Amino acid sequence: MADHTNGHTDSSLVLPEIKFTKLFINGEFVDSLSGKTFETIDPRNGEVSAKVAEGDKEDVDLAVKAARHAFDHGPWPRMSGSARGRIMMKFADLIDEHAEEIAALDAINAGKLFAFTKMVEIPSVANTLRYYAGAADKIHGEVLKMSREFHGYTLLEPFGVVGHIIPWNFPAMMFFVKVAPALAAGCTMVVKPAEQTPLSALFYAHLAKQAGVPDGVLNIINGYGPTAGAAIASHMDIDKVSFTGSTEVGRKIMQAAALSNLKPVSLELGGKSPVIVFDDADVDAAVDLALLAVCFNKGEICMAGSRVFVQEGIYDEFVQTLAKKAKGWVTGDPFDPRSRLGPQVTKKQFERVLAYIELGKKEGATVLTGGKASGDKGYYIEPTVFTDVKDDMAIAQDEIFGPVMSLMKFKTIEEAIKRANNSKYGLAAGIVTKDLNVANTVSRSIRSGMIWINCYLAFSDDCPYGGYKMSGFGRDAGMDALYKYLQVKTVVTPIYNSPWL
Repeated sequence: MADHTNGHTDSSLVLPEIKFTKLFINGEFVDSLSGKTFETIDPRNGEVSAKVAEGDKEDVDLAVKAARHAFDHGPWPRMSGSARGRIMMKFADLIDEHAEEIAALDAINAGKLFAFTKMVEIPSVANTLRYYAGAADKIHGEVLKMSREFHGYTLLEPFGVVGHIIPWNFPAMMFFVKVAPALAAGCTMVVKPAEQTPLSALFYAHLAKQAGVPDGVLNIINGYGPTAGAAIASHMDIDKVSFTGSTEVGRKIMQAAALSNLKPVSLELGGKSPVIVFDDADVDAAVDLALLAVCFNKGEICMAGSRVFVQEGIYDEFVQTLAKKAKGWVTGDPFDPRSRLGPQVTKKQFERVLAYIELGKKEGATVLTGGKASGDKGYYIEPTVFTDVKDDMAIAQDEIFGPVMSLMKFKTIEEAIKRANNSKYGLAAGIVTKDLNVANTVSRSIRSGMIWINCYLAFSDDCPYGGYKMSGFGRDAGMDALYKYLQVKTVVTPIYNSPWL
């Protein structure tokens, strides 16, 4: 296998056999009813890695029927929480056992760094399963102190059949951020992985069956958004939809849900997150944090800190340090341990990022570092930093979803807050300062769902995240995610000897 980075080759690497390419419905791998397939492309070289069954409305109907039967008549929602938790724990153990194989699938399907995915991301998603497995037997309502002669209490009941629509940038993490709390709650589900990255989701279906998840509880439909995704959003027998992806598609999902059975939706959408660096910051550390914020996962992350505001007192030093340190973010083959950025996920995304880089130049911004593709094959782009950026430029307003930073200067804390909030998005923000008063003031003033102070992309199963404004609503992770898959039912009875009897 050719290694993109510096022309080296890893002759010892054996790529995984792609074992699962069909749909997974009611506990079985099956062909699509139409017999259609689509190609998944290896972003390292642009070559076909597999042909995968293409599901559409009719396949979604079958999957929903299986999930509906499993919810209405099957054991999963009727099990004790501890029984569900034990199966989820076994599922997590199986993921750990197959971490290397899953990481390799995500490397050849999504361009994700193999070593990081194997050592960090896959163990992390196994722990996400364990986190919610531990919560499964702690789901309970509360007794209500009523003001009249009645006794009241609430029950928390699983929502029903859930449709999950998964993005391509984190095929593992986003799968379990949605599936794990829904499983713990007792829901059944139909999952549509992104058409760009279906391979690991199908592998998870195989492991779920091995772990003992009953047939019909977890169904996987590979396919395209306008067909399979639209069928999930508009299906009359799906009770709730959870979607992570672009704001444009999120709007379509809301419309489809409203026009069908008025199902509730939760949406985690786009972002254009600010990182605000104040004069008292350690410049070296702040530069490292800013590069992490925009280059991690080759910029394909909704919370990327793509707008960096630096206070004027350290701006020049920040620029000089940034220009040097950006060279340390090596773009290359995701299987090469020296690589810090793999390829963009698809040719379409690769071309989109390059088009925005060209647009930034035309708008009058200056390329400090990067600004072009890397290598002669595959979808690699150099980390790119623009200076001389104005707030109204497209590169400062649009979500590019690539390793492109817009660097800007500010004077006062009030200016920083105003400019940071000058976005239709509100997903995340970073603040770099040693002054606790500044950190508190800015964190309370930024209209975003997640604020990081002197860190960035610091996630945990305990920490809910989600958006303000056009970045969506609803929260993933933490106990907030569990509760969004539960309905609250209130039960009221009269107290004995009540005049109502």
